[in-house]
Amino acid sequence: MEEPEMLLKGKKVTDKFTESVYVLANEPSVALYRLQEHVRRSLPELAQHKADMQRWEEQSQGAIYTVEYACRFEDSYLALAVKSLVDSSVYFRSVEGLLKQAISIRDHMNTSAQGHSQEKPSPPTVA
Repeated sequence: MEEPEMLLKGKKVTDKFTESVYVLANEPSVALYRLQEHVRRSLPELAQHKADMQRWEEQSQGAIYTVEYACRFEDSYLALAVKSLVDSSVYFRSVEGLLKQAISIRDHMNTSAQGHSQEKPSPPTVA
């Protein structure tokens, strides 16, 4: 036999072997086995997450029910507390505005201080 003929036959054998391995590796039963492995590994953790979420939902629903029930009675402590929180939003907005204004002033002072620091060194600041 000649060498080119031997190389051609060897190439055919390796091609058929590669094709067979590829078909076996991608056979549906192998894919289903891998899927089953994945489900077995991740299912307990997913089930725990589901149980946690259900428990949190129940607790949240209970708290919502309690607040809604208490808010029906205007003289209850909880209704008064909720009303106070709602009423205090005006003050929170005012504080927020003052904080934004203070930050703006600080930034302006820092900008102007940087302009002066190029002329002469500034003394250290206490934070």
